[in-house]
Amino acid sequence: MVFTSGLDHGCKLLQILSLRLLKPFSTLTTLFIPQNHATPTKTLPNLKPLNSKISTYMRHGSVDQAQNLFDKMPQRNTVTWNAMIRGYFLNGHVENAVNLFDQMPVRDVISYNTVITGLMQCGNVDGAKRVFDGMGYCRDVITWNSMVSGYFRNGFVCEAVKVFDEMPVKDVVSWNLVVGGLVNGGEFELAEEYFRRMSTRDVVSWTIMISGLASLGRIVEARKLFDKMPLRDAQAWNAMMVGYLENGQIEMAEIFFQRMPQRNFDSWNELVNGLVRGGRFKDAMELLVQMPEKCQKTWNSILLEFIRNGLIREAHALLEKRPYSDVVSRTNIIVGYFQIGDVGSAVSVFNLMPFRDVTAYNVTIFGLGENDHGEEGLKLFIRMKDLGMFPDEATYTSVLTICSDLPALQLGMEIHAMVTKTGFNNFIAVGNAIVTMYARCGNVIFALMEFNSMRSRDVITWNSIICGLALHGNGENALEMFQKMRSEHIEPNHITFVGVLSACSHAGMVDLGKHYFEIMRNEHSIQPTSEHYTCLVDLLGRFGLIDEAMGFVNQMRAEGIKVPASVWGALLGACRIHNNIEIGKLAGEKILEIEPANSGVYLILSEIYLSCGRRKEAKAFWMRMKDTGVKKQPGCSWVEVNNSSHVFLSGDCSHPEFSRISSVLELLHMEKTKNSKSVTVSSLERDFCLSHYV
Repeated sequence: MVFTSGLDHGCKLLQILSLRLLKPFSTLTTLFIPQNHATPTKTLPNLKPLNSKISTYMRHGSVDQAQNLFDKMPQRNTVTWNAMIRGYFLNGHVENAVNLFDQMPVRDVISYNTVITGLMQCGNVDGAKRVFDGMGYCRDVITWNSMVSGYFRNGFVCEAVKVFDEMPVKDVVSWNLVVGGLVNGGEFELAEEYFRRMSTRDVVSWTIMISGLASLGRIVEARKLFDKMPLRDAQAWNAMMVGYLENGQIEMAEIFFQRMPQRNFDSWNELVNGLVRGGRFKDAMELLVQMPEKCQKTWNSILLEFIRNGLIREAHALLEKRPYSDVVSRTNIIVGYFQIGDVGSAVSVFNLMPFRDVTAYNVTIFGLGENDHGEEGLKLFIRMKDLGMFPDEATYTSVLTICSDLPALQLGMEIHAMVTKTGFNNFIAVGNAIVTMYARCGNVIFALMEFNSMRSRDVITWNSIICGLALHGNGENALEMFQKMRSEHIEPNHITFVGVLSACSHAGMVDLGKHYFEIMRNEHSIQPTSEHYTCLVDLLGRFGLIDEAMGFVNQMRAEGIKVPASVWGALLGACRIHNNIEIGKLAGEKILEIEPANSGVYLILSEIYLSCGRRKEAKAFWMRMKDTGVKKQPGCSWVEVNNSSHVFLSGDCSHPEFSRISSVLELLHMEKTKNSKSVTVSSLERDFCLSHYV
């Protein structure tokens, strides 16, 4: 359950009442029609059951059946047309609703009100205003209320107030709409003014103001207003209780709860959740047991609050002890375990589920990928397919992301084919995952092809292609993409500039890199992170500007940013290339303070000293490494051949084709010696051999 603020809680009552009077999708056909308007065409006896049937079809989402019935009707009246228009809006067929409205032979005030409210609810404010303006003098109070409510719903506060002030006749709903809209829009002083001007108030009016005051922390004033209420219902009591909860006065909320003359489901639910948020889990459970009307949704919301407070194991224990468990509650437990990195418990809960839906599979696949168990995630995806489950866009996005991280190009291409066949490539998130997968797996051409074929792109799409091009050394192309992104008025974020700065580093554009760093800070107001500084230090260090790179490190310190190992690592790498012993030693020592078991730093520092002939210092680092018990991790590489991955560790001779691989490498060694070239066989050459001979 999503918790609402006091403001939202107060406006909840407003919404209930306003929807009851304004929303044309349920009871609008029974609303009051002023006497000075034309009476709709009289419903013929044989049309009433057919009109009712159309409304029933639409309520259940059977739009085609309603349309077929409408088309076959020999006679129709205004009620028939209104039922169809209302049903179209209810099911999201806005264009059909407007077209049918335009075709109506005769309209009544309900027709206009239905269309105005429907257009406002889907965000078409201009369209609703055109319909309103076209009504002339046949507007009723519901029409005006629909415009006020619609303007507030879409954030047009000034327009809503202007329409309200122009209303020839206002009822209490009109006043509640403007007061609630102003409270919700942050104009509380103006809301207070309109509240004082109200000649007649109902319980909703008072409740809106109580919730608004409480949400601003003015709990004492809210209580005074509550005490002045001539009549209170359960919603008013709930609003005051929620106000106490939101202001940290849990004990007062409990007292208020006990004093309630009548409690409803929300009363119990709000207090239970408030106790959970306040850390009083035992009291929350005791209250839940006393709750006369329990439901699965309440139980799941309590478990979710436990998880949000980091009490995942306690939530799991409660789940096992109580009979209220379904696929949602167990899925939340899986998410919680993955969040704390307990992969084993998450998988165990998944395996013990009596029933699993697509969401349960999705969160488990995603969690495995996020916790470095991507191969297990892919196996689960294959199992899911074998069981006849139908993956959705979230499934494909997760498995493609896992293929990016492993990387597993061949499997990624197979999944891409599945996505294309099922039509999920039209989802922007899936398209982004495909671009990222190809880019990270080294197939830049396919990444560009997918990027160019996408119907719509967001900032993630552009980031994927920019970072992918930069990763594979195509710096100039990455910068061209960045310029195209800006020309399409897509606002870059911090990840975009990581790609841009990395591209500048690969392309050797030092001045341009510094230029983009300043653009990021000054034009886009993006505060540099450690990733940006790492790219910039790497860029400067590659071209021997060690002192300038060190200046940026000092700038980080001055700005209060903790210098991470990645920045010191970039600086150390530059010192290694340019034999800068002094700064190299400083950078290396800083890394060892953060990562004392980093064997690579000892070896790089030893290498720097050896390159300068200072064997004694180099030996000192070797001894220090030995004394601290740090061991060099063996080198590892792998190659994918015929849909099978082959992993090789330094010094490992266990591969079944080891003899043949060694023979091929020896032949390459001899060939290189014969041609007087370097006799060192690179890992790239070794992988080439494997791909042809294994």
